[in-house]
Amino acid sequence: MSIRSLILAACAWAAMCLAPLSAGAQQAEPILRQFLSSANPAALVEGADAFGPIRDDIAVAPILKAGKAVGHVFLTSDFVGTTGYSGKPIHTLVAIDDAATILGVDLVKHSEPIVLIGIPEREIRAMMEAYRGVSLVDEAAAGGSAHDLDIISGATVTVMVIDDGVIRSGLRVARALGLGGLSEVIESGPKFVLREDAPQPDSWMQMEGDGVVRRLSLDVGQVNAAFEAVDDPRAAARALTDAPETTFIDMQMTLVSVPAIGEAVLGAAENANLRDWLDEGEHAIAVVGRGLYSFKGSGYVRGGIFDRIVLIQDDVSVRFRDRGHRRMGPVALDDAPGFTERDLFKIPANSGFDPTKPFRLQLLVHREVAAIEKVFTTFELGYQLPRAFLQPLAAPQPVVAPPEAEASAQSALWQRIWKDKAVEVAVLSTMIAVLTLAFFFQIQLTKSDRAVKIFRYGFLTLTLVFLGWYANAQLSVVNLMALFGALTADFSWQAFLLDPLTFILWFSVAAALLFWGRGAYCGWLCPFGALQELTNHIARKLGVPQVRLPWGLHERLWAVKYMIFLGLFGVSLGSIEQAEHLAEIEPFKTAIILKFVRAWPFVAYAAALLIAGLFVERFYCRYLCPLGAALAIPARLRMFDWLKRYKECGNPCQICANECMVQAIHPTGEINPNECLNCMHCQVLYQSEAKCPVVIRQLKRRAAVSQPDLERSAKPRGGVANHPNRQKETSHV
Repeated sequence: MSIRSLILAACAWAAMCLAPLSAGAQQAEPILRQFLSSANPAALVEGADAFGPIRDDIAVAPILKAGKAVGHVFLTSDFVGTTGYSGKPIHTLVAIDDAATILGVDLVKHSEPIVLIGIPEREIRAMMEAYRGVSLVDEAAAGGSAHDLDIISGATVTVMVIDDGVIRSGLRVARALGLGGLSEVIESGPKFVLREDAPQPDSWMQMEGDGVVRRLSLDVGQVNAAFEAVDDPRAAARALTDAPETTFIDMQMTLVSVPAIGEAVLGAAENANLRDWLDEGEHAIAVVGRGLYSFKGSGYVRGGIFDRIVLIQDDVSVRFRDRGHRRMGPVALDDAPGFTERDLFKIPANSGFDPTKPFRLQLLVHREVAAIEKVFTTFELGYQLPRAFLQPLAAPQPVVAPPEAEASAQSALWQRIWKDKAVEVAVLSTMIAVLTLAFFFQIQLTKSDRAVKIFRYGFLTLTLVFLGWYANAQLSVVNLMALFGALTADFSWQAFLLDPLTFILWFSVAAALLFWGRGAYCGWLCPFGALQELTNHIARKLGVPQVRLPWGLHERLWAVKYMIFLGLFGVSLGSIEQAEHLAEIEPFKTAIILKFVRAWPFVAYAAALLIAGLFVERFYCRYLCPLGAALAIPARLRMFDWLKRYKECGNPCQICANECMVQAIHPTGEINPNECLNCMHCQVLYQSEAKCPVVIRQLKRRAAVSQPDLERSAKPRGGVANHPNRQKETSHV
């Protein structure tokens, strides 16, 4: 492979591993165009045989039957956020007629592992048939809840995301085209913004009375009655046996991103932490509760999304993911009730949420009716920020921004994100610069074993705490498995610039592969690798015995991680979604992203790997890591060999081989670049005057050569030195 090809491949790696544009973000080219060429019109409307050209003003195309338009077709992900368990959009084609009635719905692409594993896709397609005939006019009047939704057990989030996408994108399209008498909502009357100097509430009772805190309280009797009304007799048969007045859930909510409310509810210190957590344009709600039912549940950690609550505002729906969630401390107000659950949820800036307008939090309640079947019903908690926290706009805002301004704002989005993360970018850039200097001047650095240890453990601590637990900048093999798709699909560089730390990391990895191989990342910049090494260092200090595998077994176990990577890559050629699910062999999400707050099997797996690493240093890195294997494959193509060796290394000297922390040095003395983590310990030994036989022999030779010169210089001048008595005296001394 030429250097030019390697650089192009490295750039592709860096490009494909960055997060895609959020599903709710508008794109210069509608996603609809990508699917119409391969979509089946008859799957949407019986007898339809073609699609017409996409409109210039909105991503909608006519659906044709014998050359005549019978409806309008669009893709949900062109209009609303449709992100599911996988973190990727669920693309659904929807056809509606001039009366704003849904003609058909077709699931054309998704990456939902919960559907790919165990839930037949035909069940979801059958569920979509129920949308035929649904009136969007009725949905607009009922706030999107006029239809019945049959949720498939085991695919709750997926079904709810599809439903949100179909209804809310349909309402947007119908209003934009004026179908069924619907039109764009034009607000009359004053518009409001948040009031900066709003008074801070004094008590929880005052907040409840003024509507700053809104409450949804359900007892067992109310919930039993709700399930009796569900069209499934099994739900009523499984009624709760607790006393009817028993609290099922007492859930309360408030908008803590409003400064005065956040200060009152969270207290000064935690409110300051909240401000640091929220980026420009983001908001947050606090949800607290008690009772038999949890609004949060425990299943969300399986896919990183909360499936029991969703925020709804007009055509906007916001689902909360693990990265947008924080546990909340005790309420700062003395008269606040005791809540068993207290959580903060972030509302993204690009969601379309307006804190000055009414919204509601929808609570999903389920009841098990069979071994693997559940029946669902919903309850809603409405919220409107009181007028005391709002102030009218002094001047009216423009209704529609020019297309040029919108495009400019989109292209400037990544620049704003980089500006907002300037501190993180500066810290990471400094880390990479310092590490680069350390590699270039490693001979000077490795003259002192103590200096290397201080530098290494300090750097690894920064990698774990800052890159890992704080910034969540943990690279994954999932990124590499998408390489083929990234190279063959159209993409915008602006999308890859939306995650600054990941963008910088992957380009630095690509460059480092040319100079030092995989060790620059795996040995220094991988948070989970740092966690393994630091815990092993502590274990050594506590006297935990270290296990050194026989070379023959160790060398064969090397191959395991390559087999894992090749297996995942092979699966990805057939189904990238299935490969992503199997990539849970990486403990990165559990240990780094979620900080061990996950279902117990995942925590147990990550803990088992760390425990193994207490006895066998970097156990996971050595034998199981598919990302390390992927980075090791081009390691032999590096341009330079920076690690110095003597011809005596390996024959007879085995000191470096015996002390290498990952046994990357062959008994014959060669360093395997596929396994080396560039820890620099062999370079410390290379210059050690206490351990390296070659250095010790050189020092002895120099001493032997210089000794006669010292003796000659010590002899006195004249004949006295030749006197026998003088010689004897000198010898005696």
